[in-house]
Amino acid sequence: MTLVKVIHSQQEYTSLLSSANPQKLIVVDFTATWCGPCQQIKPVFAELSLRYRHVTFAQVDVDQLQEVAQSAGVSAMPTFQFFKAGRKLAELKGANKNGLETLVKQHQGPADESSSLAGLSGHSDLTEFITLNQLECLNEKSQGAARNAFQSNDQVLESDVDEQLIISIPFNQAVKLHSIKIVASGEQAPRNIRTYVNRPHTLSFDEADSIPALETIELTEKDFEPNAITPLRFVKYQSVHGLTIFVENNQGDAETTVIKQIILYGTPVETTKMSDFKKVGHEHGPEEK
Repeated sequence: MTLVKVIHSQQEYTSLLSSANPQKLIVVDFTATWCGPCQQIKPVFAELSLRYRHVTFAQVDVDQLQEVAQSAGVSAMPTFQFFKAGRKLAELKGANKNGLETLVKQHQGPADESSSLAGLSGHSDLTEFITLNQLECLNEKSQGAARNAFQSNDQVLESDVDEQLIISIPFNQAVKLHSIKIVASGEQAPRNIRTYVNRPHTLSFDEADSIPALETIELTEKDFEPNAITPLRFVKYQSVHGLTIFVENNQGDAETTVIKQIILYGTPVETTKMSDFKKVGHEHGPEEK
């Protein structure tokens, strides 16, 4: 297994660099299937993604995403670029195993706060795998407010005419969901939620009342404590491309429901094949495009 995020579009790449936690290191591997050294270093990059879980490791195929490679100034493969808050900190060219890990150690920063939460061994925050511009929410008070629940800011997601919300969350690759943390407080915090996975279209409120949920969860005050997470039935969430959350009511029968943040924990599913790569070119050092 690997935790390397495969970038499929310019938009995904831009979103990754701009929406991440400013303290979180992002390492991008610019690679090509025909590049011998790229394939030699690929297992090393995958191994680092498992050892440094608080760092985001991403991969860009320069042939599939030529615009991304050009905008990043990449002219040789493999090239590794290191970012925080959208700013490039360092660059490494060539399949230099020791140099790669040295730069990861140098710029890694503090461990992800999720590592301090009990029961999350082997799992991490999956926010970076959410396609934010495709989020959909029914009965939100302000259009586009659903994005507030997946960003670290002072804005909130609030329902409109009543306490119910339906939030459709698309992922840019398949993930396994382990648990959820909803940041909210008081009588406007959610109480009963239902989950649905891989729906072919946005779930309506009528459908939410008639279609069996994958899981029904009753949240209590303990679920909203700072270090608390709410476990999901992990075996039911092994290949999730989209998650729908139906907030049925809130803690105090308040007129509206307010959510500060939603964090989903788990692991991405490996989507790349590691065998049968065509290796050409030099045995050592970077390969020119």
